[in-house]
Amino acid sequence: MGSGLRLNMNALDYLILALYFVTVLGVGFAARRAIKTSVDFFLSGRSLPAWVTGLAFVSANLGALEIIGMAANGAQYGIMTVHYYWIGAVPAMVFLGIVMMPFYYGSKVRSVPEYLRLRFNRPTHLLNAISFAVAQVLIAGVNLYALALIMQALLGWPLWIAIVVGAVIVLAYITVGGLSGAIYNEVLQFFVIIAGLVPITVIGLVKVGGVNGLMDAVRESKLGEAGLHAWQGTGSTDNPLGAHWLGIVFGLGFVLSFGYWTTNFAEVQRALSARNMSAARRTPIIAAYPKLLIPVVTVIPGLIALITVKGLGAEQGDLVYNNAIPLLMRDLLPNGVLGIAVTGLVASFMAGMAANVSGFNTVFTYDIWQAYFRRDRPDGYYVKVGRIATVVAVVVGIGTAFIAAGFSNIMNYIQALFSVFNAPLFGTFIIGMFWRRMSALAGFWSLLSGTVVAIATYVLYKTGVISFNSDLEESFWGAGLAFATVAVVAAIVTPLTRPKTDSELTGLVYGRSDATLADDSLAGDAAWYRSPVLLGVVAVVLAALFYIPVF
Repeated sequence: MGSGLRLNMNALDYLILALYFVTVLGVGFAARRAIKTSVDFFLSGRSLPAWVTGLAFVSANLGALEIIGMAANGAQYGIMTVHYYWIGAVPAMVFLGIVMMPFYYGSKVRSVPEYLRLRFNRPTHLLNAISFAVAQVLIAGVNLYALALIMQALLGWPLWIAIVVGAVIVLAYITVGGLSGAIYNEVLQFFVIIAGLVPITVIGLVKVGGVNGLMDAVRESKLGEAGLHAWQGTGSTDNPLGAHWLGIVFGLGFVLSFGYWTTNFAEVQRALSARNMSAARRTPIIAAYPKLLIPVVTVIPGLIALITVKGLGAEQGDLVYNNAIPLLMRDLLPNGVLGIAVTGLVASFMAGMAANVSGFNTVFTYDIWQAYFRRDRPDGYYVKVGRIATVVAVVVGIGTAFIAAGFSNIMNYIQALFSVFNAPLFGTFIIGMFWRRMSALAGFWSLLSGTVVAIATYVLYKTGVISFNSDLEESFWGAGLAFATVAVVAAIVTPLTRPKTDSELTGLVYGRSDATLADDSLAGDAAWYRSPVLLGVVAVVLAALFYIPVF
C-alpha cells in the first residue's frame, strides 16, 4: 500500500493509543490475581455477571472482519449488508440463549467439542476439536493481518513489525490474565470501538448532507436505487449482493448464522463463563441489542465512503473496499478524535483475535491435550499447557496472517471459512440435540461428510468447474449443501447403527432434562425484565421492524 492512507497523527493521538495499550496490559495483570485453577484460567471461574459477558459476547465478534469487512460490504453491496445483522445474527443469538444454553451450561461442558463427545463419541469429538483449532488460528491470522494493514497504512509501520507488535500485546494479556483478561478487555474494547466509530458516521453524514443527502448520492452512484433496499430485487439474483431471497433466508439466516452463533466456541465460551444459568442464557440476548444498531457505524460509513472517496472499489492499491473506514478516518477526523478512532480500530482487532486465541487454548488444552495425550495431571499443569498453547496460537496466527493477505475482501475469505467449518458442525449439532435416536457413528460420518462437501463446493468454484454470481453466493450454497448432506447422512446411518441409551443422553438432548440440575438462580433473576424469553422476543421483533424503512 502506498502512502496515500497515511494519517496525520500528532502527539495527542499517540498518547491516546499508548494509554490504551497500558490499560489493556493492566487489566490482564489485574485478572491474573484471580487465577487459582484451570477453570479460572479458561472459563473465568464461571463467575461473571450477565452484562459483562453480554458485552464481551458482542465485542468478541466486533473484530477486524466486522468493522473493516462490513464497511467494505456496505460500500460494495449497499444496504443489503444489514442482512448480516438483522436476519444473520439476532435470531440465532436469541435461539442460543433460549434453547441451547441450557444444554451447554447445564451439562457443565467446558467447550463445544466436549458436548459432542458426550452426545456422540470420541472420534466426533476429536474431528471437531481439530477443525475448530485450525479455524481459530486461520481467523486469528485474519484479525492480525487486518491490524497490521491498519498500522502500516495509517502509521507507516512495515507490515511485519505491525503484525508482531499486535501479536505480542494480545499474547501478553491472555497469557497472563486468561479468559478474564480477555473478557474484561473486551468490555473496555466495546466502548472504545464505538467511541472511535460514531464520529466517522456523524461527521460523514454532515458532510454528505444528512440521511437524505446520503440517499440521493447513493442513487447517483454505481449502486443506484438498489443500494438503498434490503429485500427488493431478491426474487432473482439481479441485485448488488447477487443473492436470491432463498439463499439469504436459508443460507445466511439459518445455516451460516445459526452455525456461527450457536456452535462457535469462541462466542459460546463467553456465555459459559457467566455466573449462573440465568446469566448464561441472557448473555447472547443482551448482546443482540447492540448488534441491532451496529450497522449505523459500519454499513453507513461504507456508503459514505462509496460517495466521498473517488475511485473506491479498485482491485488493488489504496482504493480497495477494505480501506473504506481508514480512508474516511484520513479525510474526516480532526486530531484527538483521530487518536480515539485509531485506538478503536486497534481495539477491535485485538478483541477479535483474543476471542480466537482464548477459544483455541481452551479447546487445545481440554479437548486435544488432556483428552488424548496427558490425562490425569495436576490442575496447574493444564494452566501451563494453556499458556504455552496461547503462545503457539499467536505464533501460528502470525503465519496465517500472510494467507489472509491474498484476499482483496477479507469478508469473503471469512465467509468461506465459516461455510466449511461451521455449517456442517451446526447440522450435526442441531439434529443430534433434537433427534434422540441419532447414533454416535451417524454423528461422526455426518460431520465428516458435511465438511468434505463444503470443501469440495469451494474447490470446484475456485477451479471454475461450477459457477456462482459472487464469492458470497458460493458461501451461502456451500453452507446449505453441507447442512443438507449432514441431514441425509444422519438419516441413512442412524437406522443401521445402535443408538445411545436414554441414561447416556440425560441433559444432552431435547426432552431428557437433568433432574439433578440445581436451581442456581440469584436474587432478582426472577424479575420479568430479566426473562430470557421476553428479552429474546423483543430483540427479534425489533430486528423485523428495522427492515421496514429499508425494505
